[in-house]
Amino acid sequence: VQLQASGGGLVQTGGSLRLSCAASGRTFSGYYMGWFRQAPGKEREFVALTRWGGSSTWYGDSVKGRFTISRDNAKNTVYLQMNSLRPEDTAVYYCTATPGPLWPQATMTSSRSYDYWGQGTQVTVSS
Repeated sequence: VQLQASGGGLVQTGGSLRLSCAASGRTFSGYYMGWFRQAPGKEREFVALTRWGGSSTWYGDSVKGRFTISRDNAKNTVYLQMNSLRPEDTAVYYCTATPGPLWPQATMTSSRSYDYWGQGTQVTVSS
């Protein structure tokens, strides 16, 4: 399994970015795929999650209402649209995947629950 993340960059406060994660190496039917982020000196933080074949999405509290996760089944790609960016959103963003299960909620938000990781893409929000 390979996860290739892209789309990071430098943006001003209030701006937007869209991250992409291209998945390859197997069939991802039923897989959970999502994003975590890690700022310097901090633990990896859950950002957003979706599931192939389903319509449910989940978000970390700090990004609800600002970030949207979506996917393109034909391209095996998951996106993270980030709007109203803040300096505290500055981090390396990692794409991740797992067959699950991811319940209860504490399991979903723990990075230890995920089996596959992309290389990370830097997002920097200037004030």
